[in-house]
Amino acid sequence: MFTSLPKPFSAPTVRCPIPSPASHRRSLSVAAVQMNTKEAKLWGGRFEESVTDSVEKFTESISFDKALYKHDIMGSRAHASMLAHQGLITDDDRDKILDGLDEIKKQIERGEFEWRTDREDVHMNIEAALTDLVGEPAKKLHTARSRNDQVCTDFRLWCRDAIDAIVLRIKHLQAAMVNLALKNEGLIVPGYTHLQRAQPVLLAHLLLAYVEQLERDASRLLDCRARMNFCPLGACALAGTGLPIDRFMTSEALGFTAPMRNSIDAVSDRDFVMEFLAANSITAIHLSRLGEEWVLWASEEFGFLTPSDSVSTGSSIMPQKKNPDPMELVRGKSARVVGDLVSLLVLCKGLPQAYNRDLQEDKEPAFDSVKAIMGMLEVSAEFAENITFNQERIRNALPAGHLDATTLADYLVKKGIPFRTSHDIVGRAVGFCVSRNRQLEHMTLTDLKSISSTFDEDVYEFLGVENSIKKFNSYGSTGSECVSSQLDYWVTKLDLVRK
Repeated sequence: MFTSLPKPFSAPTVRCPIPSPASHRRSLSVAAVQMNTKEAKLWGGRFEESVTDSVEKFTESISFDKALYKHDIMGSRAHASMLAHQGLITDDDRDKILDGLDEIKKQIERGEFEWRTDREDVHMNIEAALTDLVGEPAKKLHTARSRNDQVCTDFRLWCRDAIDAIVLRIKHLQAAMVNLALKNEGLIVPGYTHLQRAQPVLLAHLLLAYVEQLERDASRLLDCRARMNFCPLGACALAGTGLPIDRFMTSEALGFTAPMRNSIDAVSDRDFVMEFLAANSITAIHLSRLGEEWVLWASEEFGFLTPSDSVSTGSSIMPQKKNPDPMELVRGKSARVVGDLVSLLVLCKGLPQAYNRDLQEDKEPAFDSVKAIMGMLEVSAEFAENITFNQERIRNALPAGHLDATTLADYLVKKGIPFRTSHDIVGRAVGFCVSRNRQLEHMTLTDLKSISSTFDEDVYEFLGVENSIKKFNSYGSTGSECVSSQLDYWVTKLDLVRK
């Protein structure tokens, strides 16, 4: 109980001395000197004043877009080679540019390159450093190129590589899930709908459901990659150029399918990133569902699986705790992947054609989405490789829930009873069992016949979870032969070994 109310908050007094006219003039003079000593911007020809420090700090992107350095250098190398081929620069200038770009790449990878905020972004940092390194030839590199088409090219190249890396991690997780299914082949678990027990399924069948979902995730990403694999380079600011460039040459050199047909579209749209982040979001939702299921199954209430110590964490206060934290975070990080997509969609909503500076903000959501989804895939695979399903606990839990009820209804259908009537009969049989705390398979034939005279001795071939599993035979079902066939398919597709 509180014995007294807390004292109201009072803000501390802050004294702000008013500068004298003389000191104010001195500060303005210092600022003027600093502005005059700043490095001239590569775009600064028509400007008489330097930007203020606050504007420079607010508008810089080098703090995050330096991640594009490899792709920026790739694009510049292709562009320089094309310019030389078209006679817009000399072969000697091209060679100096290419050598300089190689040296800058080495400096970056050695951690020796100085990233400067006053040079704004990755493109200007590399171009200015190239000018410092090789002089006049570097000033010709931006011929028939704008940062608008340059950044789109860099970003498409980066997204393309990111998709390749994500798809590899999807395949790794698929392999881990298939191996887990093989290790537990034949194990029956309760299948759930509405988080209530529904029908018996093979654990391998359940695990392969996630493998199928991951396959569609990979397919979506590869479809996205194919659509984004068109080259914006040479579109310039928005209208193209009157110089005799060869956009097909640069497109081919960078591994693109072709140049983008419309120069305005090339620099202004970010649908390729939206689609990429949408695909990531769907993958994240699938992983979140896997995380939720395994977190539940690891609980004492289920007890169906036990993660090894190597993929678990403890509590700072409760000594007994062993938490499946990695999968909880997989579930949690799905929120930020979806949030990254929403950020990008809202960013692009209502932007007029063509390029707008708003689009500088497209990088961080993409970088964050890729980092998160790759981490989620990696830790999910590692978790799958380090869990044990508690087979005895699962078997002991199987009788509850009347999982064989639908199979019993199928039995009646095979006897010629309409399904709706069969549904009603089995419903009454379940009610009989519930009132007596009994399972369907333990009902006597007399009990069954008291509900429907159709029941006969062969009914017991349909009762019990093992018999239920044997009765499933439709394509894609949880029957043993069907699941074995599915496992064979995935073992072959993923190039695994079935022991």
